[in-house]
Amino acid sequence: MTPLRRLLVEDLRTAQRRDPAARGLLEIALAYPGVHAVWAHRITHRMWTSNPLLKLPARLLSQAVRALTGIEIHPGAQLGRRLFIDHGMGVVIGETAEVGEDVVLFHGTTLGGVSMSKGKRHPTVGDRVVIGAGAKVLGPVRVGSDVKVGANAVVVKDVPDGEVAVGVPAKPRAVSAVKREQWIDPAVHI
Repeated sequence: MTPLRRLLVEDLRTAQRRDPAARGLLEIALAYPGVHAVWAHRITHRMWTSNPLLKLPARLLSQAVRALTGIEIHPGAQLGRRLFIDHGMGVVIGETAEVGEDVVLFHGTTLGGVSMSKGKRHPTVGDRVVIGAGAKVLGPVRVGSDVKVGANAVVVKDVPDGEVAVGVPAKPRAVSAVKREQWIDPAVHI
């Protein structure tokens, strides 16, 4: 199996593992806009980073994918492996965003900027992070690994590893090891 094919199958299996409604790899491949957006981003990111002449075509392709999926991922964003975007509609990931591995983003999530200046202006998200529906993570903040961001939270400051961030503005709350294992749905921490 080629490395690209392995990566695409990994994306399908990630969606199957993360979504209890998933009934099979064929259904995921045909009907999951989050998977389609990630696949398209893999192409546009390679275009964006490989040749300056391909930046405009990369942006145009990313906007076409946005129109088809409702998910906007700038080609400059760096996405880790096994990213799962559930439902997806309204997800926005900005140009300088960095997303770790094994991250879950629910619909309406924004990894956005708060400045119109050049340079790092979008969040850095660690590994094994879950960001709830409607949450906004804004500016060049760091969301540590193993963090849970509650639904509709607005994160404008760094969140240390292993914490739960809830509220507007979001405030980190430490979670005991027992509670962390029981903590499944970010919506319960509104």
